Amino acid sequence: MSPALALGIAAALLVLAVMIGVMQRRLDGRRRAGGALRFDARDAASAALGSRATLVQFSTEMCTRCPQVRRMLHSYTENHDGLTHIEVDLTHRPDLSARYKVLQTPTTFLIDNTGAVRARFHGVPHQHALTEALAAV
Repeated sequence: MSPALALGIAAALLVLAVMIGVMQRRLDGRRRAGGALRFDARDAASAALGSRATLVQFSTEMCTRCPQVRRMLHSYTENHDGLTHIEVDLTHRPDLSARYKVLQTPTTFLIDNTGAVRARFHGVPHQHALTEALAAV
């Protein structure tokens, strides 16, 4: 194989890897479809859902980003009428991770007032993505 061909293949692989990395980073924390999931308010310690929508945060005791997300979501709900924040600790309720298909913490659901999951965020959600999802409810 010629050195020019090998260099061309290496450059193409590098460009492909960078493109995949950029796309993965842009999608991290972004809104994803909730599918046909419905959140049962009895699965949370405080079963008070918001009149408009509720942000349900799934966390664990060992999660390092969960306190940051908790503070951010609490602050976000204070600035929006009809929106509440509920935190579900999967450390004490591991059965819920299978029921709601939670593979990492923090995971946040935006549910409407009927309990239907309208948006799902993995990791730390971006505020603009929360605003977009809330506008769709």
